[in-house]
Amino acid sequence: MGHTTCRAFLMPEGGEHNMPRKPKRPCSHPGCPNLTDGRYCPEHEKEENKRYERYDRDPATKRRYGRAWKRIRDSYAAAHPLCEQCLKDGRYVATEEIHHKLPLSQGGTHDRSNLIALCKSCHAKIHAEHGDRWHNK
Repeated sequence: MGHTTCRAFLMPEGGEHNMPRKPKRPCSHPGCPNLTDGRYCPEHEKEENKRYERYDRDPATKRRYGRAWKRIRDSYAAAHPLCEQCLKDGRYVATEEIHHKLPLSQGGTHDRSNLIALCKSCHAKIHAEHGDRWHNK
């Protein structure tokens, strides 16, 4: 049986091998009928991110995550296309977010040795364990 290369791993020849997914749910934006895998549909996710950046994000945090960080993040993601945590468990999941092992607020830096490429699920798990992001409001 032949194989074709798909991104960074081998897949059976003749198509994709999709894992089962949970059903889509309605977008959380009031009145939006679109179904989505996340909280918001792509259109409203952009709006929500802009609103968050403008009104909810701490000004000190905004300064730490400027243009320089975005370049570092994109470069690291290009060099690490798969979630490093999932890879340890033998799963091939695309990188979606870059995490600071030691948070900037605790003296961490943007140095590559302080970064890890993660999928959204693994990133949320880390912050849930530390209770330092969404769970402390």
